[in-house]
Amino acid sequence: MQNVISLALPFFGLILLGFGAGKIKNLPEAGLSWMNFFVIYLALPALFFRLLSETPIEELANASYITATTFTTYIVFAISFCIGVVATRGNIGESTILGIAGAYSNIGYMGPGLTLAVLGEQATVPTALILAFDNALMFILAPLMMALAGTEEESILGTLKKIVVRIFTHPFILATIAGVFAAALEVKPPQAIDTLLRYLSNAAAPCALFAMGVSIALRPIGRIPLELPLVLGVKLLLHPILVFLLLTWLGGFDPNWIATAVLMSCLPPATNVFVIAQQYGTYVQRASSFVLIGTALSIVTVTGFIWALTSGFLPTGG
Repeated sequence: MQNVISLALPFFGLILLGFGAGKIKNLPEAGLSWMNFFVIYLALPALFFRLLSETPIEELANASYITATTFTTYIVFAISFCIGVVATRGNIGESTILGIAGAYSNIGYMGPGLTLAVLGEQATVPTALILAFDNALMFILAPLMMALAGTEEESILGTLKKIVVRIFTHPFILATIAGVFAAALEVKPPQAIDTLLRYLSNAAAPCALFAMGVSIALRPIGRIPLELPLVLGVKLLLHPILVFLLLTWLGGFDPNWIATAVLMSCLPPATNVFVIAQQYGTYVQRASSFVLIGTALSIVTVTGFIWALTSGFLPTGG
């Protein structure tokens, strides 16, 4: 248990430090803009590119792993969406936000920091694959479902164009594609560029976690809806359990890849849940409560899954 605490405490400690700084200093959220830009457009892409480019290409072309993890994310989206349909009496827009809250893990800010801390660099490839394809799935589902709800004013063609642009201009996905090509062609950057990428990579996790803590502190907790416990139960407990059961049932996966999938799926709702709600003017205040309360509860649930994986309670075949 001491080993589990030593893994979880620095991870959540950075979030709590950011949260404390946000509460104490009470700075405007606009002050986070450059930090968020640094994390999303520079530090995390550099981390994924550097580590993926050094990975044998045959490890990256794992279609069954990608299909299994992305399918599980879609399943929990569907479950949460159905909870939303019942809770909101058929409101498609609000149900979509609930579906995203139940399926979209905070894989960008929290994922790499957690998986690399617990499992080491062998978690890089599965982390990057889940991050790229789960993001792509949400970029597809959000505008399509909002178009069905009538909150998306663009034509179907315009919506499809927006989806393609969002997928293929997202820095995480671009970095993953570039890393795969570099691995396939066995391209090595010059020493100076490699050192720069290493500096950026080392800053990715601490900056992302601290910035996340600040952003949570600056967002007021909205009205707590009755459906919140059910949807957070899906996100924090059902999602990781389902992905573990599916991957172990299919078999043939590296134990570290299974453990990575469990850790990525047990993370709380992404801060993008609030951003998407704000973008469409739907479920905005309540969406912020999912992020804040989900992150607080994840201190217990994520630590529990770290213990389950490291103690062998959830056997991954290693």
